[in-house]
Amino acid sequence: MEFVMYTTPWCGYCKRLKAQLIEMSISFQEVNIEVTPGAAQIVERANGGNQTVPTLIFFDGSVMTNPSARQVQQKLANLYRSAQFGQNGTQD
Repeated sequence: MEFVMYTTPWCGYCKRLKAQLIEMSISFQEVNIEVTPGAAQIVERANGGNQTVPTLIFFDGSVMTNPSARQVQQKLANLYRSAQFGQNGTQD
């Protein structure tokens, strides 16, 4: 799992992004903020008090709100590149 996507069942943006990510074979964990205890509060903290979905939280703690599938793909590529190569630019 590379990230958690916080959603609601009625969110059209969530449905579209989920379908695009599945088509791109990008794995994620989906959390419905309407039924998962504490999930709405996580989304609010990530979005300045707003329950904006989809909100994605990545393994490094970074957040994207309502991104495109392409933006998610690029974010993951950057995270993996950073994990593969240390801060000094050498491979770990």
